[in-house]
Amino acid sequence: MHKDGLPAELHDITNGPPLVFGHLKSSKSKKTLLCYSHYDVQPPEPIEEWTHGGPWSGALVDNIIYGRGATDNKGGLLAFNKAAKAFLKVRGEVPLNLKFFYEGEEEIGSVHLGPWVEKNKKLIEADGMHCLDGSVDSYAKVPEVELGLKSVLFVELIAKGGKKDIHSLNFPLVPSPPWDLIHALGTIMDRNRKILIKDWYEGLYVLGNEEIELINEKNSRINLDVLKKEFGINEFVLKREGAEAIKARTYEPTANIQGMISGYTGPGTKTIVPSEAKVRLDFRLLPHMNPQKCITKIKKHLVDHGFGHLEVKAFDSAEPPYKISIKEDISQAIIKAAIQVFGEKPVVNGVSAEGTILKHVWIPCVLTGFANSGANLHAPDENIHVENYIKG
Repeated sequence: MHKDGLPAELHDITNGPPLVFGHLKSSKSKKTLLCYSHYDVQPPEPIEEWTHGGPWSGALVDNIIYGRGATDNKGGLLAFNKAAKAFLKVRGEVPLNLKFFYEGEEEIGSVHLGPWVEKNKKLIEADGMHCLDGSVDSYAKVPEVELGLKSVLFVELIAKGGKKDIHSLNFPLVPSPPWDLIHALGTIMDRNRKILIKDWYEGLYVLGNEEIELINEKNSRINLDVLKKEFGINEFVLKREGAEAIKARTYEPTANIQGMISGYTGPGTKTIVPSEAKVRLDFRLLPHMNPQKCITKIKKHLVDHGFGHLEVKAFDSAEPPYKISIKEDISQAIIKAAIQVFGEKPVVNGVSAEGTILKHVWIPCVLTGFANSGANLHAPDENIHVENYIKG
């Protein structure tokens, strides 16, 4: 950032990686934009599925940059920097005040960021907040503009049996941690994707005319078959299509199983009853759903269904979800910018991912993707086309 002529300083985060912050002032406007990005990335595994030199090569092949973070989120971070540098070089100053806010724990829920934000509210106050993170719509080839963010609540369940793995001849006599977890998970969500935890949908965000109109407009502009092809599936679950599928993806609370670990899965066989089993879940929460209250509901649900012996690790730094209107100044400014760069109106969504800052300082926030479809976020061969990076 210093090489680009931008102010930047490191701020220590207790128990976490440092935060990069910079304030670039302008004489042209009293308004301030907070430019949010993160420099951390997802784990690169499975390494063997990467091509073009692996996850850290940054290889440029046929005007495509390959590497972990190319899109999520180093491409977005650099887009903010290079845009500011261009304004300084061509016009002498930026058109409004800019605050650069780059953290290093977004991919694990910004678990140590909250206390720093609470202590530095004045420093990060702004009229709007923008996050450049993600890709364009796979069919319309224009940015997706997110006017709100779901919260992501991470939970790990741990079942324990004997003090060590036990010969499976003894299965009739000993606890089976994997089966304990399977039975417990079966009480959390049914086959129709309805979450069965008591009062989970209490106070759920109710869609208004604005949200319904945005869903219908998006449905008229995109082809969901392109998304199916990108995912490598023939149909969406529950045979969802059209506006119903868009509504579910945008406004439905979820209970996703990230992964399970237990026992032996190596070559050959091993007749054991594992001594331990773990499962990790992420619950995506809508506006009006409080993460801390949801943790309490999960724990009570497990106790009520006979699984009080399971250990529950909840990453309770999850931030409340939020939503803003399409009429907000920041919403309209970003939509107009997308039209100018991409030549047509972007696809506008209701809610999408997560963000910690707004738990402590309310700033109207919009998330926008600009990378190409097929950017492989969180997967091997993550990439960004040079053309899209320049547009971003």
